[in-house]
Amino acid sequence: MQYDPIKRSLGSVFNKSLVLRKLFYRLLDLLLLRSWHIRRELRKWNAPESPVILDAGSGFGQYTYRMSQIFPLALIKAVDVKEEQVLDCNKFFLKTGLNHRVIFEKADLTKFVEPKQFDLVLSVDVMEHIEEDVKVFQNFYESMNENGMLLISTPSDQGGSDVHEHHEDETSGFIDEHVRDGYNIDEIKAKLESVGFKNVEARYQYGKPGSLSWKLSMKYPIKMLGLSKVFFIILPFYYLVIFPFAALLNWFDLIIKHKTGTGLIVKAFK
Repeated sequence: MQYDPIKRSLGSVFNKSLVLRKLFYRLLDLLLLRSWHIRRELRKWNAPESPVILDAGSGFGQYTYRMSQIFPLALIKAVDVKEEQVLDCNKFFLKTGLNHRVIFEKADLTKFVEPKQFDLVLSVDVMEHIEEDVKVFQNFYESMNENGMLLISTPSDQGGSDVHEHHEDETSGFIDEHVRDGYNIDEIKAKLESVGFKNVEARYQYGKPGSLSWKLSMKYPIKMLGLSKVFFIILPFYYLVIFPFAALLNWFDLIIKHKTGTGLIVKAFK
């Protein structure tokens, strides 16, 4: 199953009003475990008073919006390869009045470089889609200010995106848009260091609690939505029951130091 058709269906529902779009962002913050980990790292960051931020691979704009709230004086550029999402996000941020300090642009990260512009580069669920990853890391490095931070969330090679549960008789799966199954923790550190990054830290996310939460809150609902749109009606009631358990599992995943996990949180500094 591919994510994009489901994303477009959900987007068409929540794009009907400004309130619904903000609600959608809030729901993603609560349900997506990676969002819990990213928000924690953002709040720990020793940010300048008015940071300049790049959201590299911004998608729906969820993390761009959250950073605009966490850092109220930040200037944020968000780039994505999909023009329809760039146009959609620019329209939304215009309506919110945040367009004076947030802008979305179409860009290919293998070619995007703005020398010494950004204090923070955020890349969430992007690098697993790009074959020329070292080139992108080099572009990030060149685009960052001294002491700038790079923050990445990506699947690991320990079964990221359910790769170990992908059966031969399935024609597609949760990894069908990925160019790699996931990163080895030493591999991604070595690649970042090779282009100049220092103080590279990498840790596992989506340990046992997080993996169970992901199945309950994302994998099973998306599979059911893929089978029938009737599940859109059932979905709110499903989450009403499931969410307390998923939130507790997310919290455990956040506070536990995992020996292994299906995702990685990576920080690196220039």
